[in-house]
Amino acid sequence: MVNSRRLHMLVCGGTGCQSQDSDKLVKALDLVLDKYGYKEEVEVVKTGCFGFCEKGPIIKVQPDDIFYVEVKPKDAKRIIEEHVIKGRRVEDLLYSEPAKHEKVEKQHDMNFYKKQMRIALRNCGLINPEDIEEYIAVDGYLALGTVLTTMTPVEVIELVKKSSLRGRGGGGFPTGYKWELTYRNKHDKKYIICNADEGDPGAFMDRSILEGDPHSVLEAMAIAGYAIGADKGFIYIRAEYPLAIHRLNVAIDQAREMGVLGKGLFDTDFNFDIELKYGAGAFVCGEETALINSVEGGRGEPNAKPPFPAESGLWNRPTCVNNVETFANIPPIILKGPEWFSSIGSEKSKGTKVFALAGKVNNVGLVEVPMGIKLRDIIYEIGGGIRGDHKLKAVQTGGPSGGCITAENLDIAIDYDSLTSIGSMMGSGGMIVMDEEDCMVNIAKFYLEFTEEESCGKCTPCRIGNKRLHEILTKITKGEGTEEDLERLVNLGQMIKESSLCGLGQTSPNPVLSTLNHFRDEYLEHIINKNCPAGVCKGLSNKS
Repeated sequence: MVNSRRLHMLVCGGTGCQSQDSDKLVKALDLVLDKYGYKEEVEVVKTGCFGFCEKGPIIKVQPDDIFYVEVKPKDAKRIIEEHVIKGRRVEDLLYSEPAKHEKVEKQHDMNFYKKQMRIALRNCGLINPEDIEEYIAVDGYLALGTVLTTMTPVEVIELVKKSSLRGRGGGGFPTGYKWELTYRNKHDKKYIICNADEGDPGAFMDRSILEGDPHSVLEAMAIAGYAIGADKGFIYIRAEYPLAIHRLNVAIDQAREMGVLGKGLFDTDFNFDIELKYGAGAFVCGEETALINSVEGGRGEPNAKPPFPAESGLWNRPTCVNNVETFANIPPIILKGPEWFSSIGSEKSKGTKVFALAGKVNNVGLVEVPMGIKLRDIIYEIGGGIRGDHKLKAVQTGGPSGGCITAENLDIAIDYDSLTSIGSMMGSGGMIVMDEEDCMVNIAKFYLEFTEEESCGKCTPCRIGNKRLHEILTKITKGEGTEEDLERLVNLGQMIKESSLCGLGQTSPNPVLSTLNHFRDEYLEHIINKNCPAGVCKGLSNKS
């Protein structure tokens, strides 16, 4: 049946916009349309996240391609009367660029979107995530059908290997090789696990994909299941993601009803189904063996490796664990080909990466950019520069596991190897921007406090070592530190990195070592002059 509606109003329905009454906005739009008799001509569609969280709630009017920002429920009447009935733009709801203060009405003309390339986020903000037919309309499940009817498991694995897709959860292990390792381990039962236990402070990449395009993850898990020989998948998601959980449950039910999950998919002998498992918010369960222990009903603690999950994972069966963003890249790689994907990005980091851009930047939000893009472009073009015309001090990438990048490295390429070379890391995609009003000693203490609390306590270096690091940092922020404490931070940090059991402990000292390397003078100012230049540390003077 052809849709005769003239306009579609796409309203952001992600968690961020819902917290700002986007649900009430949808209801208000429907009520006004009904009042004026325009319900048959205009459809209001609740979508996922557009990414521009700083300016939500957002309405995008199609096919006019008009982008309204910071829309309140009270604006519904004005939008319908002006835009729908009279055909006039509502000027004050259009976006204004921070530098030029010029109104921009179309999404693709905004600096925030110009350098983005949306692959993992391709359907977020475009479709209704609770309607499988809308996903199918944008080639949803076509990749799964293609794989099941025209390719062998080995061919699928080789295609993913050829794309050079690396895991987007932090470690960057090649996805195709992980699938191959699991495929080679012959067993009558194997499993696919989607790691949706996103726990970095300020990170919301995976949550937004699941809220805005859950079927892309279900489809990719089925493709991975076919490739490695698994008929069951689990999505491990933290219980504090209620909207993502709701939309996943809706998507799973619809996929089963449509016959793209369950038995005999696409009239083949391949069976695959998916079950949700809820995490209680333990950061350590982002590590794959701790996650597997939690799925089994045990304590979320990591295991020593080897054996790796590909050999002995869930219930001692071969198990492949990938995160949400990794899976979201799979369907377009199948449909457009590995050469297309590997043509994007840098030499050793192919494709795009989603970042949660936050902190002291004008345009806070979710951004997806080609690997290899300069940090300067992300901060000053996509991000619109530093708030209040302040100076950039540092950017923390990789969350509690990463390190800081200073203004001297603004032209560094954002990819796995480049970030590692300067003591930072990609991580899952958190990117916190800081200015001169941020205290780097206090920032390091904040991350240590987080990792100390989130440590499972299984190994001594992480359990005790991080506690001691935090104690030393607390001394310094109180003006009670000594210069010898700086050497203790370095020596203890290196010991924790080298001897901890899992990735949480192995990376937890990174914020301390990184800030100490780049901002040693700031540490000394706290110790010698009892002064916090940023005026953040209570009890210390602020002479600057």
